[in-house]
Amino acid sequence: MGDLTELSDDALVNRLQRGAFSYFLDYANPENGLVADTSRSGSPCSIAVVGFALSCYTIAVENGWLERAAAANLVLKTLQFFTQSPQDGGPDSTGYKGFYYHFLDMRTGARVWQCELSLIDTALLLAGILTAASYFNGDGDESEIRALADALYRRVDWRWAQNGTETVSQGWKPECGFLHYGWEGYNEATILYVLGLGSPTFPLTQKGYVSWGSTYQWENLSDTDVLYSGPLFTHLFSHAWIDFRGIRDAFMREKHSDYFKNTKAAIALHREYGERNPHDFKDYNRNFWGITAGDGPSDGALQLDGRDRRFFGYMSRGVPYGPDDGTIAPWAMLATLPFGADAALTGTRHLLTTYPQVCPNDRFASGFNPTLTAQPDGWLSEGWYGLDQGLLAMMIENYRTGLIWETFRKCSYVKVGLKRAGFEGEWL
Repeated sequence: MGDLTELSDDALVNRLQRGAFSYFLDYANPENGLVADTSRSGSPCSIAVVGFALSCYTIAVENGWLERAAAANLVLKTLQFFTQSPQDGGPDSTGYKGFYYHFLDMRTGARVWQCELSLIDTALLLAGILTAASYFNGDGDESEIRALADALYRRVDWRWAQNGTETVSQGWKPECGFLHYGWEGYNEATILYVLGLGSPTFPLTQKGYVSWGSTYQWENLSDTDVLYSGPLFTHLFSHAWIDFRGIRDAFMREKHSDYFKNTKAAIALHREYGERNPHDFKDYNRNFWGITAGDGPSDGALQLDGRDRRFFGYMSRGVPYGPDDGTIAPWAMLATLPFGADAALTGTRHLLTTYPQVCPNDRFASGFNPTLTAQPDGWLSEGWYGLDQGLLAMMIENYRTGLIWETFRKCSYVKVGLKRAGFEGEWL
């Protein structure tokens, strides 16, 4: 296949996008459409990964990687599964009140690991469902896709998920009810509120979005004004589907900004943090960054080069307040392409040139830590994570063609949700 670094920018991006998409062909159950959370043996399905997969099938059709009929059939099987799977809220069912448990058995679809009924992961699943419904606008299977997608979206009881409060809970378990923590501060939940507000059946109350916004932290960091959220993924997930360019809610109108510009500011902070490298981690620099949620080395406390270090496993890392243990997500720089191609490509090429092992078989690993020198070239996460691959494939497509943004905004529910959240401007 040749050295990735020898390719032109367009060829490099195309190859890495196809490599990322191929995860969904390699680690999906074609009988029910469920997709594994990771490539590791025995991994359960993550419903969020299914949402990314459903969106990525449209990309595959447009790029000629899947025939349209084959992609539609795969989408239809997925929606049929979620329509027919048990929704009684039992400890071994698939979901409740239109929401779904975070992790499901790949074969049966039953809940695993006593996981929570997840609001954000259901929202990401629904985003994929609505994207597919908007894209597949033909007859036959495509007509059934639209009907099932509409029914799945309409049955979600967002009001129940408010649990008598203005904002939403993060989740619910049959063993103990609603989890005793909610969403505070800016994060990836924007798409959750937009879809909840857009519901024609059980919509979230508009005050909830305003109440959530009252917990935001607007800060000046390194001479940059930014709506703070430390992990990079929180600035990307909602943007994978929603085109925030030129539309603003009340919060952003007051700040004379928008969420797209805010993500650009957050990326600038990540690059500045890499250059400053306050904790003296190996190889951090302006072209080596991407601190976010992902896999980590899990080696606990160690002393390296005369310094006490603490390393973590899978967790959400952030900039500039941490936690930070020298672990970056190799895919993260390229996923910022829509917000600044020069920074994304320069950083990605630097990484691939210095550490080519981070991208086996054209797919980026979840985590990489060169500071942990127990291995000659640092620690590298085993295998791949579906969330990483899906987000990367979608962001590349939004950079190249705007496909997902254009497809998603054709959905009337999305427009209603954005307007109820107070968004105005440009395409709205």
